Amino acid sequence: MANLNLVQAINLALIQEMEKDDRVLILGEDVGVNGGVFRVTEGLQKRFGEKRVVDTPLAESGIIGTSIGLAMAGLRPVPEIQFEGFLGPAYDQICSHAARMRTRTRGAYTVPLTIRVPVGGGIHAPELHSDSPEAIYAHTPGLKVVMPSSPYDAKGLLVSAIRDPDPVIFFEPKRVYRAFREEVPEDEYTIPIGKARVICEGTDLTVISWGASVMQCMESIEKSSKSVELIDLRTIYPLDIETIEASVRKTGRCVIVHEAPFTCGFGAEVAATIMERCFLHLEAPVQRVTGFDTIMPYYKLELNYLPDATRISGAINDIAAY
Repeated sequence: MANLNLVQAINLALIQEMEKDDRVLILGEDVGVNGGVFRVTEGLQKRFGEKRVVDTPLAESGIIGTSIGLAMAGLRPVPEIQFEGFLGPAYDQICSHAARMRTRTRGAYTVPLTIRVPVGGGIHAPELHSDSPEAIYAHTPGLKVVMPSSPYDAKGLLVSAIRDPDPVIFFEPKRVYRAFREEVPEDEYTIPIGKARVICEGTDLTVISWGASVMQCMESIEKSSKSVELIDLRTIYPLDIETIEASVRKTGRCVIVHEAPFTCGFGAEVAATIMERCFLHLEAPVQRVTGFDTIMPYYKLELNYLPDATRISGAINDIAAY
């Protein structure tokens, strides 16, 4: 076992997959010489060479378009988009081509592509560097969307993503990159895409979250007198409906927490799923604690935008008392 943070766990996963499979290669802005803006790919170009860790021009559409071609040709590219706000220029390539190629070619081609993307706020970055666009890509058939909240999960899920025959967007919450360490096996392991994790079991209510917000949920639950069951989705799409349903049927109450704006955030999809499957078991309306329907503010107000333990605790108490 190694005691790793999220950056180190992802780096280890990339090293092991590149050693195991010479079809795996990395490309993106500053991923080689500089090791990535967050140093996630540090040391990889020196270890595997410039043909497998490629510094690209600043052109997100070109990075993803090239990666699609490489994937269709039999390789397993892992492109990095430096910040989630820069996915915009690559949107057409991701949603119009990568996501549709299997259907368009009636299965003749697949796109085994893993797009790594730092995501979310809380690090005082400038505009277009702190958004949470997971709902946009979960709404695109043909894409899988993953967002781990811990080093252990990040390593196992990234290995599964790289080996998947279809395109995966792998969102890495920036607030978690160096927030804490945990024991991560140095040996190979995988975590299946589409399976949530029950972090702690409870009977009074269910809290559902993903990404960096899981940390704030844990902080709130530690201070709560209620018996709270915490579910980390880990995978936004495909969604682990069975785990959600089993928990909410047991507790009868649910709070959903995420960084993205309230309107059309992925929490709305989770809430609708709970209503459809658990309506007769609910003791209170499902409540969402989210970001706000506004652009992520700059430095002084950034933490006021993000769901914190105080807001989460308020929702837990309101739902428990309903």
